[in-house]
Amino acid sequence: MDHGMVMNWDDMERIWNWVYAEELGTLSEEHPVLLTEAPLNPRSNRDIAAQIFFDTFNVPALFISVQAVLSLDVTDHLQLLLRKAGHHLHTSAEHEVVRTIKEKTCYIALNPAKEEKEATGRTEEFRLPDGNILQPISIPFIKLGSERFRAPEILFDPELIGQEYAGVHQVIVDSINRVDLDLRKSLFSNIVLSGGSTLCKGFGDRLLNEVKKLALKDVKIKIYAPPERKYSTWIGGSILAGLNTFRRMWVSAEEYQEDPDIIHKKFGI
Repeated sequence: MDHGMVMNWDDMERIWNWVYAEELGTLSEEHPVLLTEAPLNPRSNRDIAAQIFFDTFNVPALFISVQAVLSLDVTDHLQLLLRKAGHHLHTSAEHEVVRTIKEKTCYIALNPAKEEKEATGRTEEFRLPDGNILQPISIPFIKLGSERFRAPEILFDPELIGQEYAGVHQVIVDSINRVDLDLRKSLFSNIVLSGGSTLCKGFGDRLLNEVKKLALKDVKIKIYAPPERKYSTWIGGSILAGLNTFRRMWVSAEEYQEDPDIIHKKFGI
């Protein structure tokens, strides 16, 4: 997998087969499947996934939905910052260590410029999980300094990594301002955080502060931060699959056999 996209389909098929046989203990042909995919997943990947589920696993129906995720990978940027500090983590296992470091130590600065001045010389020690030793210096911990707030700062300032994207706060405000005027008030008061990167300490406070700067002064802004938001895609999918109306949304095996391209037409992706 690379940024949520499958790179080796033989391995992916083995994993799905293991899930059916060992984890679920069910027959694939007895249950419809809801599959999530990365926002930039190519059409060809969607075609292959559908082919595997319909032709190999013989599922009766399939629904594909795009994950609502932040497109910037904070973990990758943190890995780069750690490399510059002399900590070289390259393998997939070490990438997971970096992800853990992000979730355990990173935070969003309310005022980045002020934080840069005050954070000089201030470090926090992160002990590697399971007694891992970081090579080549052979120590079981990493000392983190400004990397802790610099890494997630790209969510609000993508230009830090050379990307001409708008920050997450700007995207939210622009999106709300594109809907009907009578709906904007309700949307501004119902902003819900979702995804692992929003777990960074201070994310909600910073987002609220930035959105207030862009919104009209008399607009009430409310941000909800559900504790289970790291798994919002999974939870939302389980709720969707439980609705009576969901049957009208999926693609049946019969529909797929008649027109394989229906997975693009019906899902609008």
